[in-house]
Amino acid sequence: MPTFTALTTLTDKVKAQALVDAIETLQPEPTGVGVFEVEDGSGTFEVGSYFVEKPDEIGLALLAAAQGAKPFAVSELPETDWVAAVKRELSPIAAGRFFLYGSHDAEKVPGDCVPLLIEAAMAFGTGHHGTTQGCLTALDKLANSGFAGRNVVDIGCGTAVLAMAAAKIWPDVVLASDIDEVATDTALANIKSNDLEGQIEVLTCAGFEHERLRDKAPFDLIMANILKGPLIILAPEMAASCAGNGFVILSGILNEQADAVVKTYTEQGFIQKDHLIVGDWSTVCFQK
Repeated sequence: MPTFTALTTLTDKVKAQALVDAIETLQPEPTGVGVFEVEDGSGTFEVGSYFVEKPDEIGLALLAAAQGAKPFAVSELPETDWVAAVKRELSPIAAGRFFLYGSHDAEKVPGDCVPLLIEAAMAFGTGHHGTTQGCLTALDKLANSGFAGRNVVDIGCGTAVLAMAAAKIWPDVVLASDIDEVATDTALANIKSNDLEGQIEVLTCAGFEHERLRDKAPFDLIMANILKGPLIILAPEMAASCAGNGFVILSGILNEQADAVVKTYTEQGFIQKDHLIVGDWSTVCFQK
């Protein structure tokens, strides 16, 4: 079955959300609609919609004009076995002691590594993104420095790659949380696939807004691979939830955004200990 996409951009968040709401009234109906802020500091918002039938291009044009958006770019996507395609494209990744792989590459796992199995069908957070690789490398460097985690949390855990990596080194001390229930369900599935059931507690909540996280604080290591905006908003809670001399590993930060994140966390009493760059992305390690 063919899939159609319709994409546009505009610079007003309120109008972008109004456009999303309007698209949902079209016939044929979209199968999904979303709005995302482009992480380049331009204040641009991308509105995307997906259809299993050819969309009403005239209707889309009228809606775009009404909200001052650029004309929609409508494209038909070829029928693709996306899981098979991802498996072909994603080769195993080594980041410090960690080796991330899909089951189709199980024979490639070396004997002297900490293996992490992430299936291609769960591609978000597989470790192929520069932010995840940066966090894993920072975690490896921290462990090599002599740090031993006793109370660790992964905030915005996604598929739980970072939480599982920590649990492989320090069993039974790791919590993981995400605002998205689909993400936490995926995290639990990955934890089971990696024989880590019972070693990582998974919570669904925004930021630190869970009684269990408040009870377990302060943490000696907090990891958060999210985005610059939420990281800055969470800075006071990070400081309140981090133990004295504890560490924070942050990513989801474009290189040009790193200075703003460092400034914010320095003002909260953190000292920058490391700054890793993988492609366009920065990972920063702080100590309180």
